Amino acid sequence: MHLRGRWVLGNAGDMQRTSDAVAAPIQRIDARQVGALDSAGVLQLLHLLDAHGLQASQLLVAPNHQALLCTIEEVADDRPSRGRSYGLDAALARLGKAVHGSAQDVVALVGFLGENLVKLGRLTRQPRRFRLTATVAQMEQVGLDAVPLIALLSFLVGAVVAFLGSTILRDFGAEIFVVELVNIAFLREFGVLLTAIVLAGRTASAFTAQIGAMQSREEIDAMRALGLDVIDLLVLPRLIAMLVMLPLLTFIAMIAGLAGGVTVGAYALDIPPQMYLARMHDTIELRHLLVGLAKAPVFAVVIALIGCLEGLKVTGTAQSVGERTTASVVQAISLVIVIDAFAAIWFMQMDW
Repeated sequence: MHLRGRWVLGNAGDMQRTSDAVAAPIQRIDARQVGALDSAGVLQLLHLLDAHGLQASQLLVAPNHQALLCTIEEVADDRPSRGRSYGLDAALARLGKAVHGSAQDVVALVGFLGENLVKLGRLTRQPRRFRLTATVAQMEQVGLDAVPLIALLSFLVGAVVAFLGSTILRDFGAEIFVVELVNIAFLREFGVLLTAIVLAGRTASAFTAQIGAMQSREEIDAMRALGLDVIDLLVLPRLIAMLVMLPLLTFIAMIAGLAGGVTVGAYALDIPPQMYLARMHDTIELRHLLVGLAKAPVFAVVIALIGCLEGLKVTGTAQSVGERTTASVVQAISLVIVIDAFAAIWFMQMDW
């Protein structure tokens, strides 16, 4: 199909009639002889492509119209998607897209980790790049502000674990083993996992929202225009703050969880605090504490990197900020649980 004339808004009626008159199937549209072309003409050409099931590569335009065509195509990609289709083929297509998107997220996260490791190495050689004020401010937001919430939740979960454990152990006359149950559960798993999940929902979302807002206001573009390194300014202070504060919060969560077990033992299980603490002293093992604390830095890196990376992916709209914030929380919590599961299996196989 060869097109000529002026495909502009003033000739919208003629363009529509020309498009409607095409009945036979076509394999290519040649618009290189079109004298004038504006956005309305490009949209009409794209509509003609879609009506005949053609690809963008099957539309030929003059070189001076190519830039306008590419611009309109990019804007057209943001239009609302069509209604959800059902059936086996559609379900498989959605599954494939989800798997492909997850793989791309993993590759992006690994690449972002590598970039931050390089910048950390440079920071050790050039200490003047270290942003002390920003790091301390992030430590306060990440760590100190989260202490009451972490302590309260850990105390309550420790009390629940002790109560449920006593319910089962009472049938065997072994309520005293609630001490070992609470100790091992919180030192190895619950302390670090509960802290990481709370920070994934609280801090990762904050990182994404903060950086995403700066991205939407073009502040990050301004930093790059001034020759400043965005990783040094925005990411490394948050990463270092998480690396320092998450192990400390994990230790606080462990102590609070053990305190919850002591409280339930004293008021519901008739185990005096002196007896509870004495048995805890006799049965507790240092390796359980080390296993729990060893996972804290890994979770800190995962949460901080996901939160910052999703913030840098914001495209500039308020909707994008909300979507990326939701994605950061979901990805951080999911990855923390997956890593914890694999770590638990590995430590079990190693008999640690």
